[in-house]
Amino acid sequence: MQDTELQPALAAMLHQNKPGMRLVIGNKNYSSWSMRPWVLMKAFGIPFEEIRILLGQPATTNQIAEYSQAGRLPILLADHMTIWDSLAICEYLAEQFSILNLWPEDVAARAMARSICAEMHSGFAALRYDMPMNIRAELPGQGRSIGAQADIGRICEIWEDCLTRYGAHQYLFGAFSIADAYFAPVAMRFRTYAVSLAPALQAYADRVATHPAVVHWVREALAETEQLPGHDARST
Repeated sequence: MQDTELQPALAAMLHQNKPGMRLVIGNKNYSSWSMRPWVLMKAFGIPFEEIRILLGQPATTNQIAEYSQAGRLPILLADHMTIWDSLAICEYLAEQFSILNLWPEDVAARAMARSICAEMHSGFAALRYDMPMNIRAELPGQGRSIGAQADIGRICEIWEDCLTRYGAHQYLFGAFSIADAYFAPVAMRFRTYAVSLAPALQAYADRVATHPAVVHWVREALAETEQLPGHDARST
């Protein structure tokens, strides 16, 4: 099953008899790591309470420390546990809600999906630094360092490979999955910085951007008024 934002009854049934989950996130305009599990949970109708902590404020560090000593967002509070890494959160959700198939069902596809999410999780540092997520901004052509350009090329290779082998030119593995939630912030970056993509890849990025869960996140990001000088300074 996928795209189950329209199936709240199923998600509620799966979640009953468990303490309510809380997802601690940063600003929606800037926090790409927070976006990933938030979009995933919304897309699959997994109920949670959102706790938003504003980044870059004097109290930010202490507020995050109230939930996790790791000092980073996002954080999932579930079943009296604290899970403080976006990929660990997604893996936990995949285990707890296995009926929803958050990962692809096919073994080979699932292995590849995990691999590209791990690569996204640990790599692409130049893209993240030189082209920080800033959904409200329009910054065509900016941030194109040599490293960022190389990262863009690698992401295009990943998308093309997945769409050709598994996606049937829909989502990366056919149905919306953790992999698409993981690359949703990249699609937002490509839109902000007007990255030129091959037609099939642009069509994929557009499908991600128009997914109801992503639209929901973007709408709330656009409504935010806070600014992060570090992000905006590099983006101007």
